[in-house]
Amino acid sequence: IPPFTKFHKNRFQKNSLSWSKEFMMALNQAIIKGGLKALKGFYIPQRALGLTAANFQPSPEDISKKVSVKEAPVKSKKDIFTNPEEMVHNKQLQEYITVDSKVDITPITGVPEEHIKTRRVRIFKPAKNAMQSGTNNIKRWKMEFETRERWENPLMGWSSSGDPLSNMNLDFETKEDAMNFCDKNGWPWFVEEPVDKKPKTKTYGSNFSWNRNTRVSTK
Repeated sequence: IPPFTKFHKNRFQKNSLSWSKEFMMALNQAIIKGGLKALKGFYIPQRALGLTAANFQPSPEDISKKVSVKEAPVKSKKDIFTNPEEMVHNKQLQEYITVDSKVDITPITGVPEEHIKTRRVRIFKPAKNAMQSGTNNIKRWKMEFETRERWENPLMGWSSSGDPLSNMNLDFETKEDAMNFCDKNGWPWFVEEPVDKKPKTKTYGSNFSWNRNTRVSTK
C-alpha cells in the first residue's frame, strides 16, 4: 500500500464525506504512482470519484500534444541489417537515367552492317481490316522495312524472301517512341501520317432527291 493510504485510511474511512484538498492531492499522486491497485480496500464515495475524474481530465493542450506526436515508422529486417551505403546504392538503381546525347546501340546489337546502313523504315498507323468496323486496333504505331527481292509462285500463292527483317512486327504507343527506337538502331526512317476522313452524312431520303443521280423513278 502506498504511504498516503496508511496516513489517510484511518483518518477518512469513518467520515468518508470529509474530503480535503490534501487528501485529493495525495489520491492523485497515488493513482499516478501506483495505479488503481493503490485504491484496493479503500472506500471512495461517488462524489469523490467525480472530483477525481475532473482532476484527471486532460486539457486541450495535452490532447494537441499527443495528437501531434507521430509514431515511429515500421522498418523491415532487411532495412535494419542493410548497410546504409548499400541502401543508397539500391535507391539509385531504381531511379531513371536521363541521357542528353543521342544513344547508338549498333555496336552491341549484333545486326550486320548491311542491314543497318542500307535499310529504311516506314513508321505508320495500320489501316482497318476489310471485315472490321471498329477502330480499336488502329490506335498504335508500327514500323516496317522496305520490300526487297522475293521468290514467288503465282500458281500456288507462295512467296518467300531472304530478308531477315521482312517479318519484323513491332508496335509502339506513339510515333516518337518508334523514332527513338530507329535512331538507337541506326535506321533511317520517315513517318507516314494517317489521313483523317470526315464522315459523310448519308440518309435514306437522299435516294429520292430530285437533284441526285441516285434517284429511282420506279419507287
